[in-house]
Order: sequence, then C-alpha cells, then structure tokens
Amino acid sequence: MELLLAALGACTATDVVIILAKKRQKLASLEVSVSGERAADPPRVWTTLEVAFRVRGRSESGGPIDEKAVADAIRLSEEKYCSVAAMLRKTAALTVRYEILP
Repeated sequence: MELLLAALGACTATDVVIILAKKRQKLASLEVSVSGERAADPPRVWTTLEVAFRVRGRSESGGPIDEKAVADAIRLSEEKYCSVAAMLRKTAALTVRYEILP
C-alpha cells in the first residue's frame, strides 16, 4: 500500500516537472510528500490522501518562479495527466498543497 503513495508522488512530480519546463519555469528543486489514511476494515483501501509539494526555482526572466504556473501544473497533473491520482481518487479524497521556497 505504501508503494501506491510512492507511485502517486512520482507520477505527479514527473508531470509537474514536465509542465513547468513547458511553461519556461526553471526548477532548482521539487520535493513531494504523500500521506494518507486507510479504512479500518479490510481491504483497508486509502480513504484520504494528501500530496504536499515544496518547489524552488526561477522563471525564465530570472525572477521568482511563477506561482500561477506552479498551481496550474499541479492542478493539471492531479486532474488530467496522473493516472495514479485518477485511480486512487475513486476511493480516496485527495487534497493537494504546495509551498514555494525562496
């Protein structure tokens, strides 16, 4: 079950990196933490999941990374591209948060 959390983190991280590159945002680092709660009764599926992103980088112009670009990349991954998120969303409430680091 923990491997599903790792798969969710890897899937969304990959999407975010690709999308931000297309938006001309230069990542210096990206950390993804995934946690969740499981049902009390078997088969103990995930019932709630939280994905937390910590992003550091710059825009192409040299300024800080664009917060809207980060939010859009995460949303696109969660809602459209990440097949792991699509599968897990059938049994679990998925929440996402992000933090942009200097």
